[in-house]
Amino acid sequence: MSDSEPVIVLDQYYLAITFFITLTIQSLAFLISYALQFDKITDFSGGANFAILALVTFLFGQTFEARNWVVTLATLLWSIRLAGFLLFRVLKRGQDNRFDEMRSNFGKFAGFWTFQLIWVWFVSWPITILNSPSISGYHKFKNDDEIKSFGSTSDIIGFIFWFIGLMIETLADINKYQWKNLEKLGKTGSLPVCRIGLWKWSRHPNYFGEILLWWGIWLMTIESAKNGGISKSAQNLIYASIISPIFITFLLMFISGLPTAERPVQQKIFIESHKHKQGSTEPNKSSDLNDPTNNQVDWQDFQAYLNQTSILIPIPNLIYTHLPNWLKHSILLDWPIYRFNEKVEGEHLIRSYEDSQPGPSNNHS
Repeated sequence: MSDSEPVIVLDQYYLAITFFITLTIQSLAFLISYALQFDKITDFSGGANFAILALVTFLFGQTFEARNWVVTLATLLWSIRLAGFLLFRVLKRGQDNRFDEMRSNFGKFAGFWTFQLIWVWFVSWPITILNSPSISGYHKFKNDDEIKSFGSTSDIIGFIFWFIGLMIETLADINKYQWKNLEKLGKTGSLPVCRIGLWKWSRHPNYFGEILLWWGIWLMTIESAKNGGISKSAQNLIYASIISPIFITFLLMFISGLPTAERPVQQKIFIESHKHKQGSTEPNKSSDLNDPTNNQVDWQDFQAYLNQTSILIPIPNLIYTHLPNWLKHSILLDWPIYRFNEKVEGEHLIRSYEDSQPGPSNNHS
């Protein structure tokens, strides 16, 4: 236990100071990125921001109990690893193609940074509130019996979630980077999707890992709400910090994760398959999804890949393939909102594509 008084800045929950720190970091990073028109610090500034908030609140709070150490270090390990990997990746690539259509547009680019600010601040709530004087001001308590030590059921489950999530996200990032290098050499086969390592069992293992680890971090903080001497509002706020894992889950499942990585990719592959069938006179090659020599894009092959690969939770293909569709499309999250239905939408998509092409092929009259 620390004998030092915590530093109280603006409010006893550290929500205001962490907001202003995040606003400052993201605003400076935005202005630099917009002025220089580059992407080197775009993602790095998000990951690094988490580390700064965790460290600042830990040092300001002056409470060095096991729970504060574990949760702070867990956040630091995740954020430093993520920021470092994203910086390494963009330095190797030179730029991030995601920002091609917004990099030179002040309003659109500012919108991205505003959303990144909101993401960092909200998702950091569990560590921010845990380290704040409202929760961890143990100097106010009469004896150690009023302090809930680390090691409860929720702590253990939370740590397991965090550790597994971190390992999955880390391995998934490494696998995807390896696949990108193979893609440059033309050795990834017919489908433009990663199918090595964890990506063989999940279409988005990195998203699953991040969701899991943030639920773990939140679980490791909630036992602190039972500390003696803290106010009812502080108790409510630590429970309310569930907004962190809910936010990241909602973000990846309904906004910038699965919605942008599923249907648009399926539609692109459907069109590529249509183009190949229309213009090719070569006989079909092997339909083996793992054949690196097969560079023909085939919609039927891709459907087979979808049916044998879990959308989020890593599940061995041999098991997932034989699961009933109702289970895949409900509990296992492969919902209709992520699926392109070629029977309903295919003809319209092909016509829209052909209309957008120059030449006589776009004339349907």
